[in-house]
Amino acid sequence: MKITRLLGGAAVLIAGLSVPALAATWDMPTPYPDATFHTKNIAEFASDVAEATEGGLEIKVHSAGSLFKHPEISKAVRSGQVPAGEFFLSLLANDNPAFGADSLPFLATSYEEAERLWAAQKDVIGGLLDEQGLMALYAVPWPPQGLYTTKEINSVEDLAGLKFRTYNATLEQFANLAGAAPTQVEVPDIPQAFSTGRVEAMITSPSTGVNSKAWDFLSHYTDIQAWIPKNIVVVNKRAFRRLDEATQTAILEAAAEAEARGWEMSRAETSSQIEVLKENGITVVEPSEQLMEGLRAIGAEMLENWKGEAGEAGATLLNAYQQ
Repeated sequence: MKITRLLGGAAVLIAGLSVPALAATWDMPTPYPDATFHTKNIAEFASDVAEATEGGLEIKVHSAGSLFKHPEISKAVRSGQVPAGEFFLSLLANDNPAFGADSLPFLATSYEEAERLWAAQKDVIGGLLDEQGLMALYAVPWPPQGLYTTKEINSVEDLAGLKFRTYNATLEQFANLAGAAPTQVEVPDIPQAFSTGRVEAMITSPSTGVNSKAWDFLSHYTDIQAWIPKNIVVVNKRAFRRLDEATQTAILEAAAEAEARGWEMSRAETSSQIEVLKENGITVVEPSEQLMEGLRAIGAEMLENWKGEAGEAGATLLNAYQQ
């Protein structure tokens, strides 16, 4: 009888402690530093999930490529090494060109256009990710991309021969068409790459320029607003399906909030970070018409090339975007 009562009491105690006993931790690699608005948004997303699940699921964010380097993150989630991760969407363009639509120069250059493009991309990207055992949780854009250089740039010809930082196949193609020399450099390595002369020019967001303290190693920012690329947060489908329904719902609801919040954060970043560049001595200039004509010609050529490579998936999303 005493043993029965003890076991019964233990069962009651365990039931009372069921939330901590069932708590799980997800490691989530991200490529950017804690100061980046994308990472701040992810931290808030993780906090929302923990609160909604009453501590049942903790998402531990590993920022700045500390757990996996940027190009490895999608593979790590796909293989189940980690259940979730964030990466630059167009890094998967080698898998299918449709992943790189948002990095096509001058296809979508305003937030309104970027929203329409993401709406057109969602189903196509979702299907492609599903084939890899992944599921999209949300996507957030960077501010419009500008041109950073160590000298004034007035035409595409001024880019010829410059060592140009790239981070995906689309930007490598852009550099080649501009007559520049493409060099693969990830965000954490930007300052060293410029300081050592490994690169002399790059196209990236005002956010990345500020976080990299671009004023320490270059002089000019030309506001060409070339494209508005996105980061995407994905989850391994098997890991997601192992969760109970309530936890799945909590993740999806937190993801929807993170997407809406992230787009607003991105909009706010654009003007504020350009001002920071100015305050720290970067010469911020409007592009000349000659430069823009040359850049748009490169963009038009890249779009035609992309259409030929992207096949049915590309045609589907482009038709949806242009309607």
